[in-house]
Amino acid sequence: MNSANASAGGHGRGVVVGYDGSDFAMQALDWAMDEAELRGQPLLVCHAWEWPYGEGDEEAKNSLRHAAEHVAWHGAECARACMSGPEVDTDLYEGPAAERLVQLSAGAELIVVGSRGLGGVARLMLGSVAGETVARAHCPVLVVRGAGALPRRAHPGPVVVGVAGSDDLDELLDFAFREAAMRVLPLRAVHAWIRPQLAWPDGMAPMNELNAVRRAAEDWLDAAVSAWRDKYPEVAVEARVVEAPAKQALLDAAEGATLAVVGQKRGRFGSTVPYLLHHAACPVAVVRHGAPDDR
Repeated sequence: MNSANASAGGHGRGVVVGYDGSDFAMQALDWAMDEAELRGQPLLVCHAWEWPYGEGDEEAKNSLRHAAEHVAWHGAECARACMSGPEVDTDLYEGPAAERLVQLSAGAELIVVGSRGLGGVARLMLGSVAGETVARAHCPVLVVRGAGALPRRAHPGPVVVGVAGSDDLDELLDFAFREAAMRVLPLRAVHAWIRPQLAWPDGMAPMNELNAVRRAAEDWLDAAVSAWRDKYPEVAVEARVVEAPAKQALLDAAEGATLAVVGQKRGRFGSTVPYLLHHAACPVAVVRHGAPDDR
């Protein structure tokens, strides 16, 4: 039987954090508290548990349930002790953690999850709580990965956003610019391009042709971010066009960044999102777009 805190449905579009008491979950909780305070939204601390032994002993199962209740309570109490203003509540769920986070994402503004420095791409995208939540969530998911990631640092880097023509730029840029504005950080917008394979007698494209392609990419990126520059005039924006595969361009740009933001079409996974979630040294926010799916 699946069970959850009955009050969880009343939070509307708040911030939800997956919490299991581990060091990685504490890092995620730090970020989630920061996001809730910056957004003026309630925080929901979600803990999922499962009985792994079939039918089992009801007394032993109740003991495990009580331990899970304590974990959820501990996360919420940590948040209440550190936050001022936003409401904090708990959601206790019997079942897979990713399943519950996906359910809650339908009514949330943001999901925050920790990562244990996940191994292979297949495990990341199919077998981990973070990977499955990213793949199926209805709202943006912020994955706090690596050791020692903190939402507020003495010398914070910029917010980095990867901008591709296949993305829904409204959702993606709204999220990235808002994060930069809330955190009073500059924004680095990165667009990757690959040298076109043009046929010329000597096998090399003339430099003026390559410059024209690059200028077109620069003009496209400037146009893409111009409306958001006007909406967030307080955000200093660097528009950077890089000749490289998108995943490598974003990984390089995210070096020293506070947060990397990337778009992802629902129902489709290229190589960029798994690559960043596996390799980036900073937290990664994935903003999915397109028709909703309930896989």
